[in-house]
Amino acid sequence: MTVIKVCLGSSCYVRGNNETLAFLENYINQNKKDISVELLGCRCTNSCQDGPNIFINDKKYSHPSQEELTHILEAL
Repeated sequence: MTVIKVCLGSSCYVRGNNETLAFLENYINQNKKDISVELLGCRCTNSCQDGPNIFINDKKYSHPSQEELTHILEAL
């Protein structure tokens, strides 16, 4: 199972993780029907200076673009 955690602390949220979460939900629903993905929101990870942050299988990605996320998700 792939676990994706999106930081929803106030700093990451206002820096765009609200849009990142919506993008991930949409992409997974439309393209990843053959794998198991758990998409979670999480509280502040104390990495605000790097944010917005997401974690895919515990690997941190800081301020990923939708293009970068697409490439990452396609590789899953």
